[in-house]
Order: sequence, then structure tokens, then C-alpha cells
Amino acid sequence: MHIDVVTIFPEVFGPVLSSSMLGIAQDQGAVTFAVHDLRQWTSDRHRTTDDYPYGGGPGMVMKPEPFYRAVAELKASDPTSATIVLVCPQGRRFDQDLAEDLAGRERLILLCGRYEGVDERVRDLADIEISIGDYVLTGGELPAMVIIDAVTRLQPGVLASHEAAEEESFSWGILEYPQYTRPASFQGKDVPEVLLSGDHARIAAWRRVEAVRRTAERRPDLIPSADLTPEERAYAEKLITDTFKEGDFR
Repeated sequence: MHIDVVTIFPEVFGPVLSSSMLGIAQDQGAVTFAVHDLRQWTSDRHRTTDDYPYGGGPGMVMKPEPFYRAVAELKASDPTSATIVLVCPQGRRFDQDLAEDLAGRERLILLCGRYEGVDERVRDLADIEISIGDYVLTGGELPAMVIIDAVTRLQPGVLASHEAAEEESFSWGILEYPQYTRPASFQGKDVPEVLLSGDHARIAAWRRVEAVRRTAERRPDLIPSADLTPEERAYAEKLITDTFKEGDFR
């Protein structure tokens, strides 16, 4: 997979893309990154990427011309393979299903907005608009990094094992089960006996039950769409009912 990023702050991506899993993924050839300064596609001597909004109002709006030139040039080498992603607060909320969808694409071009947003005509360039949550950020750079991280870790060979990706939070549609490591006892808190038993069937069953329990208690909104057995769903719904009866809204 290849991922292009178009931004007016290309310098913020270097440390992130070269560190930890993202750096390893590049070394393995699983993914390549290219970060581009939007200003290289401006036409004035001040390299202007924003202007005052028509109709008045606070802040500045990012101009359409640089984005159009950027996308045209980046797509010129292979017009059909790229999926254009506009990172913006009005887009589809990013989740694991969308991460898996994007991970299967050949190439992504991420467009990062700033200020009061982008000129409305920039939206016509995008195949999809993505938001990482219902809160306000300064720009699209941090959301772009989130998308890159989530998509890259799904590339074949990036994680230590295929099972690692499948068992993480949201991969089942529910939260991940509790994890423990050495020591077996710490400040009076012991690792559950089943995890020390060596019985892999018991361990798998315990983990599944704990994942359902944790999701019901912490993210009950995930339960209706989760892939659960009838028994698991009944268990989760009882936990949710009991939790709300007790006034515990964790």
C-alpha cells in the first residue's frame, strides 16, 4: 500500500511515520508514505493556501486551487488506484470496519484541512470524507495520523501474528478482554487462575466472556451491532440492565 498526505505542516509527520510500527512497516515494504506540502501547488509568491470566507465570518478558509492541482498531479501516474480521503469533522466517523476497508485499497491520498475548513468545492475531489470523532481539532494532521496507524497495522505481515489483529478491541465488534503479564501477584491483586492453567480452551472461553462483560459495562452502545451468540447477547443485555439499575454509567 502507498499513502500520500497533503498538508501545510508536512514536518509534523516525520517522527510519527518513522517510529515504532509505522517505521517497521516501511522497512518491511508493507507500506510506503509520501508527505507533500500543499504550498508547492500554490501560484502566488506568498504561497497562499487560505483566504477570507465569502459572506463574512471569523477565520480563514482553505482555497480550492492548491488541492485540485495536488490531486491532479498525484493521480497523474496512476489515475485509477488512488482513493481520495478528505479528513474533516463532517465526514463518516472512523471505525474498525472503515479501517479494514481502507486497508484493502492500493493507494490512499489524505487531504488535511485547517482553519475554518476547506472551500466546499474541495469536497468534490474526495471519494470519502472521514472524521475521527465529535470534537474540534486544529487541523486534519492528527486525524490523518490516526487513519494511517489504523490502516497500516492491518497490512499483511506488519503485526507479529494474524491473531493479534483479530483479537484486539473492536475487531470482534466488542472491546478486548483484560490482559495480564508477570508477576502473577502484585500488591494483593492476582492474575485470574484460568490464565495460569495452560488450558487453551478454558482461556479462550474466559476471554470471550470477559470481552462481552467489559463491552456491556463500558460501551453498551456496541452490543446491538456486535456479532454475539444468543447466550452472549442475553448475558450482555442483563449486565447492561443491571448496570443502569445500579446507576453505574461507566
